[in-house]
Amino acid sequence: MADTCVFCRIAAGELPARVVYRDDQAVAFHDLNPQAPVHVLVVPLDHHVDLSTAEPPLLGHLLHLCAALAAELGLEEGHRVVVNTGVDGGQTVGHLHLHLMGGRFMRWPPG
Repeated sequence: MADTCVFCRIAAGELPARVVYRDDQAVAFHDLNPQAPVHVLVVPLDHHVDLSTAEPPLLGHLLHLCAALAAELGLEEGHRVVVNTGVDGGQTVGHLHLHLMGGRFMRWPPG
């Protein structure tokens, strides 16, 4: 665990979060700054800086979890899964995380 990583601290239970799911590989919780009516972050428990440091089985688990949570959270009409990577990609926390968003029409480009 990275001692200063906010997502590691949430995963360890050191910081509060509105958790919607937890298993032995990941935790999912509501984003503090939602960009859609439903905006959940899906975060691996182990620290991975971004997509480049995670193995395919973990990435598959995170994507499968997004699909399962979308169904559970009532996003049958559609949803978006976003992974920001690096500063230029918009990543603001240096811990791999997937944004699961829905509950409204998700236009492109966003805004």
